[in-house]
Amino acid sequence: MVGETAENKAGTDEKESATAFRDRVRSAVIWRSGSQILAQIITWASTLLVIRLLNPADYGLFAMTQAILAFLTFLNGWGFASALVQSDSVDPFRIRQAFGLLLLLNAMLAAILFFGGPLAAAYYGQPKVAELLRVQSLLFLAIPFIALPEVIMSRALDFRRQAVVNLAAATAGAGTALACALSGFGVWTLVYAPLAMFWTRAIGLTILARLLVWPSFDFKGCGQIIGFGSAILFSQLFWLVQSQSDVFIAGRLFDPHALGLYAEALFLSQIFMAKFVPPLNEVAFPAYSRIKDDPAAMRRGFLKTVRLLMLVSAPFYCGLTVVAAPLVETLFGPKWLGMAPYVQHISLALMLMTVQILFAPVNNALGKPSVTMFVSLGGAIIFPTTFLIGSHWGLIGMAWAWLVAAPLLLLYTVRLSARLIGLSLWDIVRAMLPGLAPALMMAIGVELAAELIVPFHWAAPIRLGLLVGLGVALYGALLWTFEREVIAEGIQIVLRRDPAADPGLTATPGQDAI
Repeated sequence: MVGETAENKAGTDEKESATAFRDRVRSAVIWRSGSQILAQIITWASTLLVIRLLNPADYGLFAMTQAILAFLTFLNGWGFASALVQSDSVDPFRIRQAFGLLLLLNAMLAAILFFGGPLAAAYYGQPKVAELLRVQSLLFLAIPFIALPEVIMSRALDFRRQAVVNLAAATAGAGTALACALSGFGVWTLVYAPLAMFWTRAIGLTILARLLVWPSFDFKGCGQIIGFGSAILFSQLFWLVQSQSDVFIAGRLFDPHALGLYAEALFLSQIFMAKFVPPLNEVAFPAYSRIKDDPAAMRRGFLKTVRLLMLVSAPFYCGLTVVAAPLVETLFGPKWLGMAPYVQHISLALMLMTVQILFAPVNNALGKPSVTMFVSLGGAIIFPTTFLIGSHWGLIGMAWAWLVAAPLLLLYTVRLSARLIGLSLWDIVRAMLPGLAPALMMAIGVELAAELIVPFHWAAPIRLGLLVGLGVALYGALLWTFEREVIAEGIQIVLRRDPAADPGLTATPGQDAI
């Protein structure tokens, strides 16, 4: 039976006040982002220790399996469950239908991965890939017990209980990774740690959400779930083609050691976009869904999100570009220094990708997942094409391809998506500039200091500390000099300033939601 789920709570006050809704959105952002940051600190501490114990070839083999795994993940049915968030109301039978769909799809994917492992191993010419994939098929069996509780709780903007489970899962994964690495499990360390995380989340979310339901395999009347979910499904497919095509291409052309360097450069460069932006989008989707009939509120909320996110992401990516070498040597060790040039190129491209992925929750909340699908289709064409061309110049050529593909995809996304809420390219650029312009100036200053002031023969940790300190001070000074209004806006949100003092922070029709 269905217990007291977050959905029950969401329906108790359909006409909550603007202040209450604004506070719920802010609380959701704080819990989701805060728990993500803490979980990542736990995970990264473990990851950095594990990286020093394993070899680049281990990460190369694991990257090969991830390319295959990701291409199947788009079929896991998460989009069908997400349809429950966008709907105006949800009844218990629809929840049971969604659960039935999730169980069927993920059982099928687990079987495909288990029996299809040898084909993937033959493609790469690495027999061990088959064994790794077969064990990872267990990941799909956990997904129904993660997706359904998560979307129901997200619908009610209940991210506090999710945060508890995510922290427990991060701890379980980190502990498993360290234990396996120290025990000499090699590449299997990278397989068992995600399994521990997934199953901890599955059990924890199901218990805390009290979502114990019998699945229904009677799919009559679930057209909205199928329609919305199918568009999300194809969007995920195209996104995976875009995001995994470089490893898929490189895995056949280059040896595991070289691929391991490139794969870990991707990991380091994508930390912000992959780990911190998706949690914000998870909150943004249900929040936008609540104000989908007020384009003005969505427009202001979206621009505010871009503006504030760039204040953090732009200095991160620009700084990563100029301190890549000492950062890699300090965190990963000298044997990983070959990944530094890849980090420098990919980081610059990801500044634009961070803005590009913010459009998806807006499109989906407006009931236009087809627009997200066509945007993803564009990425699935642009990125593989540039990677294929860049591969003629080796892995560094593929890193350069990011700098061509990312701006093209952002322009295409703005062309399709921005008009839905009445925005232009110039509106987006103006929202980016308060964070982007000072970050670029900071990067130039830090690069000059690295060349002229900080000696190259100093130890990597010392160089890194000095350059990071200089970058933080310079960026802060530039913001304080030129962008005090944006700083004040961020402080107002964090300190929960009374909306009466700033109408732009009130989430009513015609006001911001985020």
